[in-house]
Amino acid sequence: MRVVIVTESFPPDLNGVAHCALQTARHLAARGHDPLVVAPATAAGSEADAGAPCPVVRVPSLPLPGYPQVRVALPSRRIAQALVAHRAELVHLAGPFVLGVRGMAAAARHRVPAVAVYQTDLAGYARTYMGAGEGTAWRRLRSVHAAADRTLAPSSAARRDLEAHGVPRVRLWPRGVDSVRFRPERRDPALRARLAPGGELLVGYVGRLAPEKQVELLARTCALDGVRVVVVGDGPSETPLRAALPGAIFLGRRTGDELARLFASLDVFVHTGPYETFCQTVQEAMASGVPVVAPAAGGPLDLVRHGGTGLLVPPGDADAVRDAVWSLAADPALRAAYGSAGRAAVSGRTWEAVGDQLLEHYAEVLHARAAVAA
Repeated sequence: MRVVIVTESFPPDLNGVAHCALQTARHLAARGHDPLVVAPATAAGSEADAGAPCPVVRVPSLPLPGYPQVRVALPSRRIAQALVAHRAELVHLAGPFVLGVRGMAAAARHRVPAVAVYQTDLAGYARTYMGAGEGTAWRRLRSVHAAADRTLAPSSAARRDLEAHGVPRVRLWPRGVDSVRFRPERRDPALRARLAPGGELLVGYVGRLAPEKQVELLARTCALDGVRVVVVGDGPSETPLRAALPGAIFLGRRTGDELARLFASLDVFVHTGPYETFCQTVQEAMASGVPVVAPAAGGPLDLVRHGGTGLLVPPGDADAVRDAVWSLAADPALRAAYGSAGRAAVSGRTWEAVGDQLLEHYAEVLHARAAVAA
């Protein structure tokens, strides 16, 4: 199958859209298919694609003002040209909003079936950054997703949101996790000794440091006796967060096995943002055998079993986050039980397994198109 993946982000970017697009391309290539990626150009240039599992076509882009880690594609004919040159049988739109809108238009013009993957709560981001604009964001999202043959939502909450806003033909497609890389055996006593020399409880956040992530909700957790907060990631909110979280250790961006060691070396993982359509870092913490505290909103509702693999708290409630961490700090046996149950819950959700689910979605879309044409 010849598939063109049109994605708003791709490595070396580090975010959920980029990682999922990369895993999709890898799985297609591993299964003997022929993927091609179309993505915004990066500051790293063409050398960034040296390790990609398939050819990558880069579209001219500009950094988002105030958030240079995010690049926005400019109008270009390269998308349509790539579809034609690749003789695409299907177009996969990863987190479509700017580049994906053009990819959908090109797919429709050339009568190529399209599957749109919903990955980012852009309406929530509009509310965070502008205090308004949710309606405009949903109109744009509805336009592109309604034109697709199928929309894939990563969680039950995301599916409900899409259907409530009039998006048709929505199905569930979760995300995979590398349970070989992220595993409890990565726990590193030497690393723990450096981060918590007094034997403190290590409480970690991993992710982008941006307003929508609400990492400042960890401020009251930082004040707990015997607790050390570790923040992994970078982004535009890093400077104010350093002031808001006294005593926290900021480690910056970490990847690969180093990130896996950090996850496994935590005692509790906390995610604070309420706008996650899935929340991959929660799943990676669970694979690492670490109990999770997360908001009872969005993707974590599917991932965290309250009182089984972790604790769900009201979104935006710093006191609830602190109290959940404190209850786990006082009960090592409960932490161990939650961590073990979390590992068991996600160990079968490999990228290979969810990649095969994606291929089933593709096959159903292609079959439906063929039936209409017959």
